[in-house]
Amino acid sequence: MTLLAFLLLFVPVRVKYHGGGDWYNDPEILPNLMREVKSRVQHISVEIKEQVLTLDDDRIFDYPFLFLTGHGNIRLSEKEVKNLRTYLLNGGFLYIDDDYGLDKYIRRELKKVFPHKKLVKVPFSHPIYHMFYNFPKGLPKIHEHYKGPPEGYGIFSNGRLCLFYTYNTNISDGWTDRHKDPPEKMEEAYKMGVNIVLYALTY
Repeated sequence: MTLLAFLLLFVPVRVKYHGGGDWYNDPEILPNLMREVKSRVQHISVEIKEQVLTLDDDRIFDYPFLFLTGHGNIRLSEKEVKNLRTYLLNGGFLYIDDDYGLDKYIRRELKKVFPHKKLVKVPFSHPIYHMFYNFPKGLPKIHEHYKGPPEGYGIFSNGRLCLFYTYNTNISDGWTDRHKDPPEKMEEAYKMGVNIVLYALTY
């Protein structure tokens, strides 16, 4: 493999965390999404197998895209908080998908990462909803965990969306057939997933 090919190879990273939540939930979802990215976006070379790293591992700085999901509690150490803050402020991107029960814990930990920043709703006009597929009304709703519409939140640094958090939709559950979602729901989930990956690589 040439150096250029190596540099253009996109490898997704799943975040392993402590606190009791199941960070390993649905281990096939990222590989499935990468297969879709590879088949739909011709100019990106994709590694199907995910890399698993903790946030206190400095190797996260070698990757442009981190993914975090699960149910329940999450606790970040001081090193993880510092690393994640540095990573996001220097061009990295973190996508968080609440798989039911993560919300209050991830919000608490993000306040440690950015004490002076808030999660804000990402407007439907934002490029993440229009990168490759068009979502003029924002996120699709894949699973009905709570009543009401799905919500996409973000943290911005110098105008760049560096962290995207999806709530009350569970996009990543649509990247597997284990939940028996109808094909049209899975297609919506894959399309939004492709947009998220392309945004992370473009911005």
